[in-house]
Amino acid sequence: MMTRGILAVTMILGSAGVAAAAGQEDRIFEMRTYYAPPGKLDAMNARFREHTLKLFDKHGMVNIGYWMPIDNPDNKMMYVLAFPSREAREASWKAFFADPQWQEVRKKTEADGPIVAKVESVLLSATDYSPAVKPSVAGERAFELRTYTASPGNLGNLNARFRNHTLKLFEKHGITNIGYWCPLEDQPGAGETLVYIVAHESVDAAQASFGAFRQDPDWLAARKASEEKAGGSLTAPDGVKSLFLKATDYSPMR
Repeated sequence: MMTRGILAVTMILGSAGVAAAAGQEDRIFEMRTYYAPPGKLDAMNARFREHTLKLFDKHGMVNIGYWMPIDNPDNKMMYVLAFPSREAREASWKAFFADPQWQEVRKKTEADGPIVAKVESVLLSATDYSPAVKPSVAGERAFELRTYTASPGNLGNLNARFRNHTLKLFEKHGITNIGYWCPLEDQPGAGETLVYIVAHESVDAAQASFGAFRQDPDWLAARKASEEKAGGSLTAPDGVKSLFLKATDYSPMR
């Protein structure tokens, strides 16, 4: 397995208060997770490295980033694509699957059996406070995948806290904001979850940054005010998940 860099993404899915404002990020994003059969993860990565990314580009898909969990017992690889619209996404995938070049690549790479066991997909739109999402290479970085589930009725308040306070405080403590999304209305988790990706210099730096963030008086004041307004926690019990990932060696974002 050839990987480089570490990724952590924070994900909160939902629809309220998350549509991209005019002039900001208005593309459709797709986060896909692939599971390789035992012993096939290297072969799956090789196909993406040598063929798939080029074919995605050929058919109008924008490759944002490709990652794998640091601890990867399930043989997972995840990636994010961008499209001008949902209609453009459908047209791109249709053209990709019909491409004779892809069909030949798939036939050759699966001569000894399938190299993908399962695929999961969620369609996302950027929040109105998300930075513009684009591939970038900044040396060896740690990324973090975090999933937030809002408490009932509080997704709007949660987004407001991120918009007005959290992103600035992340930057203050050395956390790089990459992108923030919510699922489209017909997608799993819509209305209750937010998705975002942040980057750190390393996993140790991530832990230090979040430690300092959680003790910051500005964060404590913002959290207290937002929870008093909402009448309690803005996240559901056990509603914050974190997963550290490694960028693959072919990822446009590292």
